Amino acid sequence: MRAAVLHGVGEIQLEERPRPEPGHREVLVRVDSVGTCGSDVHYYEHGRIGDFVVESPLVLGHEPSGTVVAGGAGATRHRRGQRVSLEPGVPDFTCPQCLAGRYNLCPRMRFFGTPPIDGAFSEYVVVREEFAYAVPDSLSDDAAALIEPLSVGVWACAKARVGPGTRVLVTGAGPVGLLCMQAALAFGAVEVMITDVNPVRLRLARELGASATLDVRDGRLSEAGFDPDVLLECSGHPAAIGEAVRAVARAGRVVLVGMGGEEIPLPLAHVQTRELEVTGTFRYANTWPRAIALAASGRVQLDALVTGHYGLAEVEQALKAGGRDPEVVKAVVRPQE
Repeated sequence: MRAAVLHGVGEIQLEERPRPEPGHREVLVRVDSVGTCGSDVHYYEHGRIGDFVVESPLVLGHEPSGTVVAGGAGATRHRRGQRVSLEPGVPDFTCPQCLAGRYNLCPRMRFFGTPPIDGAFSEYVVVREEFAYAVPDSLSDDAAALIEPLSVGVWACAKARVGPGTRVLVTGAGPVGLLCMQAALAFGAVEVMITDVNPVRLRLARELGASATLDVRDGRLSEAGFDPDVLLECSGHPAAIGEAVRAVARAGRVVLVGMGGEEIPLPLAHVQTRELEVTGTFRYANTWPRAIALAASGRVQLDALVTGHYGLAEVEQALKAGGRDPEVVKAVVRPQE
C-alpha cells in the first residue's frame, strides 16, 4: 500500500509499505477520507508537540473514515463493506483511568499520528473493532472522517455542562471552534457567540447558526455586552484567553480546548470572586455514537467545513493549505486518489 511518511521537519515522502494485517479483534479498513488537523501541521512544521517528539519516520493523520475490508480472529462487529468512522486512539483498557471510564487519559494510549504510532495518511489501517463505528449512508466519507473533531466539541460541551438555556462564548472559529459552536447549539444553548480575526470563518459561523460573531480586530469582547455562562476556548491564544475569561458570568464554566503555549496568564482574582470553574479537556471518551447521531440528524453540518480535497501524494499541500489561504477551513486527504 501507499503511505505519506514524515521523515523530518517539512519532509514528507510517498512510500510503498506492506499492507497491515488485522490482529485479534481488529479490522482492516480501506481509508477513504482523512481530515487534516492543526496537530498534523505542527508535527510537519516543528517535529514535536510538547513531550511528543518525532524521532523516526511517522505517518500522520488521525481523522479517518473508511470501509471495512477484512477482520482478524474474533472480530465480529462489522461486515465487509461496512462504512465506518474511526476513533483513532486505543487505550490499554486496564489502567486506573480506563477502569474509571476516563480512557482518554490512559497513559499508554496508542493514538494515530502521535509518535511513535502511525496514523491514517495511508491507503489502509488496522484498528480495534470497538473503535470502528458504523455510519449511515446519509453521511459522506468526509463527514464520517470529521466525526473526530466533532467529538472534541461534544466532549467540551459535556465537560461544560451545556444544556437548554445556556449562553456560550466560543473563542476561535477554526474547525474545532466551529464544531464546538454547532455542538453547543445541538446541546440546547440558547445563544452562542463566536470570535475570531478571520472574516471568512466568521461568515461561515453565521451560516451555521451562530447567534452573534465578533471580529476581535474591530471590537473588544468586553464591550460586546455578552455575559456567557460557558466559555469554550478554542483559540489557544494567551491574550484571547484572558479577555474571554473576564467575560464569563458568575458561577460560569471555562473549558480550555485549544492548544496554546505551555503557560497562560489567568485572571485569578476574577476566577475567584466569580467562582468560575476552569478545566482543561483532552481528546474525548465515549463520544462517537452521539457525534454520529448529531451529524446524521443534520443538527451539525460537517461537509460545510470542507474547503479542499487532496490525494495521498499531495499531503504536504494539504498541510500547507491553511497557512497559504485564509479561506481554507478544513483540508481533506483522499488516500485512494
